[in-house]
Parts: sequence; structure tokens; C-alpha cells
Amino acid sequence: MVVFNGQLKIKICEALDLKPTAWSLRHAVGPKTQTFLLDTYIALNVDDSRVGQTSTKQKTNSPTWNDEFTTEVIDGRRIELSVFHDAPIGYDDFVANCIIQFEDILHSGSKHYENWPNHSEG
Repeated sequence: MVVFNGQLKIKICEALDLKPTAWSLRHAVGPKTQTFLLDTYIALNVDDSRVGQTSTKQKTNSPTWNDEFTTEVIDGRRIELSVFHDAPIGYDDFVANCIIQFEDILHSGSKHYENWPNHSEG
């Protein structure tokens, strides 16, 4: 397995057409469930370590950010971007995630890698 050692710089720009999960809607009632807007943020992990977290964007299912994160990585295997709904009560609700293998980035043949990863809904 290929590992990455070096400086990682990630810029998070946007998430598109996020859908609330059934768990996110557990407190919603009536027609409001059809137009439920999320209060979203993205958690950034390298392997199992938290590297950063975006600010929360309120009442939108297509949030935009301009957040950059830089970290030193030793023996890194994967980057995980997880989208959460900032719940007003209890733990935050998982919405979606994306895993990018460092191997895929390294095989792109460039020091710069840009991608629009598809998400997996929870």
C-alpha cells in the first residue's frame, strides 16, 4: 500500500444538494420535512486523526466555504471528508462522507490534485 509523507494542503469549497437523513428529520413535523435545511460543517480527517473542521453554514443544503487546512502527514493512507448537521440537541447528525486515498492522488502524477468527489449518504 502506498503512503504519503509530507505537507498536505486542502481547500474546501462547497457541498452540493445535501439531503437530510431520516435521523436529521426525527424532530421535524409536518410539511417542514420536505424543505428541511441543514446547518452543515465538514470535518477533515487524515486516517483517523482530525485535521480540521469548517465553520457551520446555516440553513442551506448547498453550503459554500473558502476554508484551507495545512498539516504535516506521516505515513498517510487516506483523507476523509465528513459532512455533519450541527444539531441543536445532542450529538451532531452525520449527513455524508467521502474518502480519498493518497494512492489515487499520488498516481495522478501532479503535486496538485483537484477533484469533485461524490458523497455517500448515511
